[in-house]
Amino acid sequence: MAALALSASLATALVGPATAATPQAQPVPPGHGKALALAAADKAASSGLDELRHGADEDLVRTSVTPWTNGLYYASYERTYRGLPVVGGDAVVVSDSSGKVREVTGAPAPAIKLSTKAKVTAEAALATARKQLASVESASAPELTVLLKGGKAVLTWHTLVIGRTAQDAPSSLDTFVDARTGSVARATDKILHADGRGYHNGNVTIDTAATSMTDPNRSGFKCGGQNGSAYTGSSPWGNGTANDLVTACVDIMYAAQKEHSMLKEWFGYNGQNGQGGMVPARAGLGEVNAYYDGTKTTYGHNQNSSMQLTGIDVVAHEYGHEIFDKTPGSSGSSNENGGMNESTGDIFGALTEHYANNPNDTPDYTVGEKLNFLGDNKPIRYMYNPSLADNAPNCYPQLTSNTEVHAGAGPQNHWFYLLAEGSNPGGGKPSSPICSGGPSSVTGIGIQKAGKIFMGALLMKTSSWNHLAARKATLTSAKNTYGSAECNAVKAAWNAVGVPAQSGETDCGGTTTPDFSLALNPSSGSVQPGASVTSTVNTSTTGGSAQTVQLSASGAPSGVTVSFSPASVTSGSSSTMTVQVAAGTANGTYPITVTGTGSATHTVTYQLSVGTTTPPTGCDNTQYTYQGSLTDGGAEAQPDGSYYYSATSGTHVGCLRGPAGADFDLYLQKWNGSTWVDVAVGGTATADEDTSYYGTAGYYRYVVHAYSGSGAYTLGLSAP
Repeated sequence: MAALALSASLATALVGPATAATPQAQPVPPGHGKALALAAADKAASSGLDELRHGADEDLVRTSVTPWTNGLYYASYERTYRGLPVVGGDAVVVSDSSGKVREVTGAPAPAIKLSTKAKVTAEAALATARKQLASVESASAPELTVLLKGGKAVLTWHTLVIGRTAQDAPSSLDTFVDARTGSVARATDKILHADGRGYHNGNVTIDTAATSMTDPNRSGFKCGGQNGSAYTGSSPWGNGTANDLVTACVDIMYAAQKEHSMLKEWFGYNGQNGQGGMVPARAGLGEVNAYYDGTKTTYGHNQNSSMQLTGIDVVAHEYGHEIFDKTPGSSGSSNENGGMNESTGDIFGALTEHYANNPNDTPDYTVGEKLNFLGDNKPIRYMYNPSLADNAPNCYPQLTSNTEVHAGAGPQNHWFYLLAEGSNPGGGKPSSPICSGGPSSVTGIGIQKAGKIFMGALLMKTSSWNHLAARKATLTSAKNTYGSAECNAVKAAWNAVGVPAQSGETDCGGTTTPDFSLALNPSSGSVQPGASVTSTVNTSTTGGSAQTVQLSASGAPSGVTVSFSPASVTSGSSSTMTVQVAAGTANGTYPITVTGTGSATHTVTYQLSVGTTTPPTGCDNTQYTYQGSLTDGGAEAQPDGSYYYSATSGTHVGCLRGPAGADFDLYLQKWNGSTWVDVAVGGTATADEDTSYYGTAGYYRYVVHAYSGSGAYTLGLSAP
């Protein structure tokens, strides 16, 4: 067992929670763009300015970091009060690799001052929460939480209760019980209903295990019946008929996996949950319904029971709810927020249809058009003209506080169509009306650009998300990701659906300073020694006139050469990058820096995997699973380069499975207020290690260290 000695650069990257006791301005080696960006974000969070104000007993804790285009990073923060989580008052800081804060968004929050001593026991609160449903399938352990409600702080017990209502409808009730009075302070239903040989998609290829419908590549994803177990058998899966449930799972897995691939290839985002995976799916619900409840997606049949509700857009819609739920701010409690959540599902349904481009379900901007949902052979929603279904509102001024959430999807759906396709796109695509006071016409920028702008905005979402906040966030996302032309297109589309300009929103006006952006598609690749792999280097003009960009690469390991054809391009054009790997090159994962040099210098990273890097298995009994890959001597923190918070005492279990013949070490560390301290260490000289530690509430992380050898690993963890 080797002692872990982190390099200075790695130790800087693996920083702790942004609490008052955390050193906020850590020394950052030159060129470490991510560390610079996060140091700037943490400094902004500790400053208490603008949306980041917090009281003496409050802290803002960084909970996730998402890299984005052009060297940007989205850092999300949750508020705590005397160590308790706070629901509301969350924030997102957008910073760049030069250490500059680009944008701050935050949910409004009053200064908190209240006793943290509960008068109502956790057991009594749980009993009250369970009584809100007629039957209960499961309920999480209550967690003492501060709820911001109506501008006031309330001490509550927070639990998620899953079951069915008195009307026998499925429910996933996010429940807060007042810890002083025992009454329900707030209860929000997280279920958002959607009013092999696939049936809808034809014969398709899906990723499954050899004998079960469990995805070996996307953590947590499997498909089966209502008991929660994956269907077993072998390929080819299903018989292609309308109501065969294994066939329904073929359609579900195909659509969900296509959405997962679309997120990664088009947007550089790591799966529906942002961590490479997604919740499992269940087929065979005996209802005209499909829903996401925070723990799974479930699919029933249409009105006349002629088929299962497992078309591409419906499945991608339900997993679009998971994207909304797992991005900063989670799912809100207002009708307007719920309508935007429904719209998010519709948008990701359309994006997935366009990405899949399946001839059995050609891309469009309607929802459920192939499923005969209600027995009338009509779609249930029309994104280009929402009023065509039940006279839903096309325009933001038509919304009221009581607008039903599916109808409330109308304004944002309408905005997305106008941004992607325009008001009169031609080519057989439908025209789209413009609301009173809007521009005479809108020109679209294409669905892929529109989708990436929308995804970037979701990473700025807070718990108080509404259309006005979405306008500001999408303008910022467009300008940061592309430039003034796309930003102005976003503005025109919002104007066209009646969402007014907001104080402090981004000025889209062009800049006279020449500049460009750099991107890779794909941004990673796997290759065996003796072979080669390619990627397209895309450039865009983001300021001034087009310019010549010289391309180069650095950081390639011994035996690997990188070439570009052509070696220089005019911004707006692309080049093919070829990575040639010589025979005998050591297996492993290597970051290669691609640099574009013109009036400015921009870099992007290509992740090269040489040899077999499939993460090993063996940690199936843990709550959460993460994968990574390390070269000899390297180390990284999990989960996802960050840490997690345990609100209660209990046992932390770690399971590491690494490459054969290597020596990987596993460390569980706890934050003591100023530094990370090892509290549990694996005890073998192999790549397979297990830890178990009983600890008090606090911040924890695992560090995986490649003491010798290189390759992929799997880390499983369970926490109290």
